[in-house]
Amino acid sequence: MKSTSEKKYFTTTKALPYKNKRKSPPKSTASDVSPKNEVKEMFMQWFEKNKNVGSIMSKADVVQNILTKINAKQEDAMASAINDLKTEGLIEVQEDGVTLVLTQKGFDSF
Repeated sequence: MKSTSEKKYFTTTKALPYKNKRKSPPKSTASDVSPKNEVKEMFMQWFEKNKNVGSIMSKADVVQNILTKINAKQEDAMASAINDLKTEGLIEVQEDGVTLVLTQKGFDSF
C-alpha cells in the first residue's frame, strides 16, 4: 500500500510595492504670501510707533524688532516684504541696503 502524503500547496506571494509612500511636502509657491504680509505688517507697526516722516529704522532696529521675532518662513519672505514696501512707496531703502526710511506716503497710510 502506498502511503499517500499530503501535499501542501503554499502560495508564494511577492511583497507588493508599498503604495502608500509618504508624500513630500509641496514646494513653496508664490501663493504663500501670508509670511510676507506678516513681516510687512511688523515693519509698518514699528514705523507707526515712531510716527514721523523720515523715521529711520537702522540695522540694529531691524535685528532687535523684527529678526528676533520672526520664524523661518517669515525670514525667507523678509527681502520680498521690504521690496514690496519700497515698490508701494511706503519706505525708502538707503544706499547701504539696510537702513529703512518712512516716506510721506507711508506716514499717510497710518
